[in-house]
Amino acid sequence: MSKYLLNKFLFTVDRDPELVAAYKADPAALVARWEGDHMTRLTGVDADRTTWLAFTDEERTALVEHDHVKLFELGAHPFLTLTLWIGLFEDDYDEPLAMQHEYAARLAHFALPYPDIST
Repeated sequence: MSKYLLNKFLFTVDRDPELVAAYKADPAALVARWEGDHMTRLTGVDADRTTWLAFTDEERTALVEHDHVKLFELGAHPFLTLTLWIGLFEDDYDEPLAMQHEYAARLAHFALPYPDIST
């Protein structure tokens, strides 16, 4: 498991409108595409690619299922999932902040200490 890798995925996808749209339309395809291309880039220089990084099956499933609760349990930073989820799902709700309230409600069962989100 790599909290860094989870957070890198969330950060990278959130900052690219094309990736956000692809993640919403077909999350399994985007996760596979990201693993095959974006994940291996360490610095943006082709010579600095890596092949040893990979999501675990549990991480991959949580990403494909848009399961922000499981991602938080696995160490993904909640601010990264929240900002991405706003881009993915906010337009699906009729009421202002309804998506954010649902996001928070699904995490409400957590008590301190929270899962470790340090990378």
